[in-house]
Amino acid sequence: MDSKNFSQVGRSVTRIDGPDKVKGNAIYTDDMVMPRMAHGKIKRSPYAHALINNIDYSKALALPGVLAVITGKDAPNKWGIVPQTANEVALAVDKVRFHGEGVAAVAALDEETAEAALELIEVEYEPLPVLLDPFESMKRADEVLIHENEPNNILHQGEQLFGDPDQAFARCKYILEKDFYTSYVNHAFLEPQSSLASYDPQSEQLQLWSSNQVPHYLHRQLSIVMEMPMNKIRVTLPAVGGGFGGKGEACSSDFCAALLSRKTGRPVRVTYDRYEVFVTNKGRHPCYMKMKIGLDEDGLIQAVDFDNTMDGGAYAGWGMVVMFYTTSMIHLPYRVPNARANVRRVYTNKPTCGAMRGLGGVQPRYAMECMLDELAEMMGISAYELKMKNAVESGYRSVSNLYVPHTEYKKCLQTVVENSGYLEKHGKQPFGKGIGLAGGYYISGTAYTLYLSYKPHTTVLIRVDTEGGVTVHCAAADIGQGCNTVIAQMAAEVLGVHYEDVHVVSGDTELGTFDLGSFASRVTYASGAAIKEAAGQINEKLFEVAAGMLNCRADQLKVKDRYFTSVFEPRKTIEWEKVVDVYTNTVGTLTGIGHFSPPRLKGIDLTRGERVQGANIGHSPTFGFSAQAIEVDVDVKTGKIRVVKVTEAGDCGQAVNPMSVEGQVEGSIMFTLGQALYEEMLLDDDGRMMNACLHHYKVPTVMELPEMNTTIVDSYDPTAPFGVKESGEGPVQPTIPAIVNAVYDAIGIRFTELPLSPEKVLKALKEKQEIKGKL
Repeated sequence: MDSKNFSQVGRSVTRIDGPDKVKGNAIYTDDMVMPRMAHGKIKRSPYAHALINNIDYSKALALPGVLAVITGKDAPNKWGIVPQTANEVALAVDKVRFHGEGVAAVAALDEETAEAALELIEVEYEPLPVLLDPFESMKRADEVLIHENEPNNILHQGEQLFGDPDQAFARCKYILEKDFYTSYVNHAFLEPQSSLASYDPQSEQLQLWSSNQVPHYLHRQLSIVMEMPMNKIRVTLPAVGGGFGGKGEACSSDFCAALLSRKTGRPVRVTYDRYEVFVTNKGRHPCYMKMKIGLDEDGLIQAVDFDNTMDGGAYAGWGMVVMFYTTSMIHLPYRVPNARANVRRVYTNKPTCGAMRGLGGVQPRYAMECMLDELAEMMGISAYELKMKNAVESGYRSVSNLYVPHTEYKKCLQTVVENSGYLEKHGKQPFGKGIGLAGGYYISGTAYTLYLSYKPHTTVLIRVDTEGGVTVHCAAADIGQGCNTVIAQMAAEVLGVHYEDVHVVSGDTELGTFDLGSFASRVTYASGAAIKEAAGQINEKLFEVAAGMLNCRADQLKVKDRYFTSVFEPRKTIEWEKVVDVYTNTVGTLTGIGHFSPPRLKGIDLTRGERVQGANIGHSPTFGFSAQAIEVDVDVKTGKIRVVKVTEAGDCGQAVNPMSVEGQVEGSIMFTLGQALYEEMLLDDDGRMMNACLHHYKVPTVMELPEMNTTIVDSYDPTAPFGVKESGEGPVQPTIPAIVNAVYDAIGIRFTELPLSPEKVLKALKEKQEIKGKL
């Protein structure tokens, strides 16, 4: 299918969910009310690390209106998004490991009674030493273990070696080695986590409505914790008010609502307040990184050495996966023939870190892009020239066996430099004004599931009849990114109808066919491949009927804009609906089913042909790319940095809905701008979060919105369904380093710790002035 012949794919359309959201008609979990519904609340620990010696909830249970109370002992089974490291429980059992961890939950007739009941629950704690720094945590592991079965307070550590970096560094003319730190940040999605469970004692069926990104993985975890077969559990997603990775696993509210519903025989809803969103976190890992890059005399990268200590917080979560993603990210978007990585993910008594938009890429990208900017200066060339020298091209295979079937990354760099005037502005503006350049990439889906399985990652069922028209069934999760719309567009493209003709049933493990969920920018690629197969089966049947009705051969027909037409005799044409009507009257409802299984490349060192620990992580069917030039004004009196303009160019393959791509890109930039300049969760010495609200945790608003010039570069990946790639996580990668590089261009100071707060800027300016005065 040639991109030039698309009629529905590549068309900017209003998102299916748009009108309801704009009018306030969208139904979120917390909007739902059921007959006899009870309200659930969770009692949280005032300690960051303590033994639980006793919980007495008799007074709470005696309070009028209280229906049930549960503790961790009601559901001791451990769960986790990564089964190999599963160590979380619905509520703490015997020990709490972060301030705000749930220890008990109450169901009552109304919220006020539930909250009053929490105050009546008496918990006897035995405080333990609190470890908030990952290096201290490792150092004191002999005396204080956060998890008794995890020696050294380390979830996992890994070493990867590709080629011979030591020998390569010995040949390098230019070598740079630096330390970097990235901050502890939260997703700040608008809708808090919310769960509504309804357990039917007669049928022993459980239905859970949840604000979640991964209904399948939530389904699995519910089965483990509730000790129920999966076919007795149904997970449904109402409208979801953003996730950004933070809803990419199960949540304590899901388990508590389900357990309380089963105990009371009533529907129970549990919705977090903003404080609970922060203290349950699952945000981006703070990383303490050391990176070393070596170039030869021509500026070609010869080796990269990467060391990363990740502050993971109290539990495992996505930790091991994120850790190995940080190692995979050093292999692209530049050619790196030799590489070494030493990484570790450490437990601390903080809310757990997890998946966050651009998982595993933002931290090493910050370090690498800033260092390439500095190396270019060492060589006396522009950062643009250095990046173009090293940028990968289509067909590239990294030393770690990452295969890039198609890329327009060089075109992204060229477009951004031309559109921004980077070469004309860099190093030539007044003090306080600067421009910075950075690039990045991201995966378009994964090669493996998070548990050992060989089943397809996505299955799509398409049903066509005269009553319902076209209906696509797939349990993919639309979390606000617009996947239901692109699913409709892709199905319409193959079937020859309009996207408005297609109904999408998604986000439901009973009504929708299997899908892994919304993470790793996988949904468009995976569902697209399955849709092509399913719709192709329907076309085979309809083309035969249409051929008979038009008195021509089926292979001489095309279908487009709701008409079957003869390729050779255009006057022979018939409406699509009439062909469907004939088929359904004679045969019945049309169905087609399609599957997607990604290619499984092994993570090996190509120079030796040996398997490398954790190197399977990072493989993808294809990759999206982005480049950004960012202009800043630095107020030297206050230290405040203002992002003035962002110029971006992205390779997302064929854009299915260009208007939606633009929104994804602009949202990505604003999302990461906050981490660059001011976002950081702050804890006191006892592990209490000091800014667990959106008043004190600052995120960018419309007042900080810079001028944006984004470009979808001409691109089509011939190996991908409809030529598509990701568009919502690649653009988060270059933003931080582009800002940091721009600040250096503005005031001549390179920052290696985030966020770039006014206090840090003023301190650095003062130190620079003092050094200058001594010369």
